[in-house]
Amino acid sequence: MKWIIGLLLSIALVVPRAEAGAPGGKTEAGSAAAENRLRLTMMTGIPAKWKLDENFEVFLKQLEAARAGKPDLFVTPECWLDGYAAAAKDSSVARLRGIAQDPDASPYLARVAKEARERGIMLCFGFTSLEDGKLYNAAGLWDKDGRRIGIYHKTHLQTHDLQFTPGASLPCWPTPWGPMGIMICADRRWPETARVLRLQGARLILNPSYGMHSEKNEWWMRTRSYENQCFVAFVHPNTAFVADPGGDLAARHVSDQAGILSCEIDLSEAKDDNHLSDRRPELYGILTEPKH
Repeated sequence: MKWIIGLLLSIALVVPRAEAGAPGGKTEAGSAAAENRLRLTMMTGIPAKWKLDENFEVFLKQLEAARAGKPDLFVTPECWLDGYAAAAKDSSVARLRGIAQDPDASPYLARVAKEARERGIMLCFGFTSLEDGKLYNAAGLWDKDGRRIGIYHKTHLQTHDLQFTPGASLPCWPTPWGPMGIMICADRRWPETARVLRLQGARLILNPSYGMHSEKNEWWMRTRSYENQCFVAFVHPNTAFVADPGGDLAARHVSDQAGILSCEIDLSEAKDDNHLSDRRPELYGILTEPKH
């Protein structure tokens, strides 16, 4: 009985949002024919640094706990597999190389692909990646057939993240819900990050994180969603929430215990009018000038 109660407490289910109006217009890189309803599940819990097997088992258990909610997309916090070991006091580039994953050879990532395929869901999974001899703070995205759609590399690095190579692009990938983008943790501090993803058509931006998660952070993420008229899913070991296009919280779950937050969002609420259509890009040239 105790384990049943614990499981129920670890799962926060939010009543589906009310039916919205007609879908918005076609985005610069989007499609008006994209699906709108999406059942999103986000994972909380504090992973153990350097303990890959242990963290992966927790991931599998929470993935199974989410099954009853029939999620379309499941998202982990930043660098879940290794417990964001880069932030550990005993971390070094050499030690990180020992736990980094080759995306094409990793048995863990092969299992992620298998879980996506067998469950028929999309997965966004955080790990330390080793590609072409370079370390990256990465989040991979797999479709419901288990195919890897892409890997995002964290672009804005500070302090301990300087052990990684910075990402060189802000891509969006095609999904049944239109283009979808990822920004990792501190990437969210720069408004240009979310705006670039939104202008590529992303109606939902995933934000796997590990750092700060205070009330101020909620303000920032609600601002990102409001100014870009889209959904932002913030996924952190201590909290998970979804900010909607109006800048409100569509769903929220606060806990440092392994658990999940599930909610249904209607992406037709993400509009291309107002803040997007009334932009004045001819005035923003200074934003793209190189740093001095």
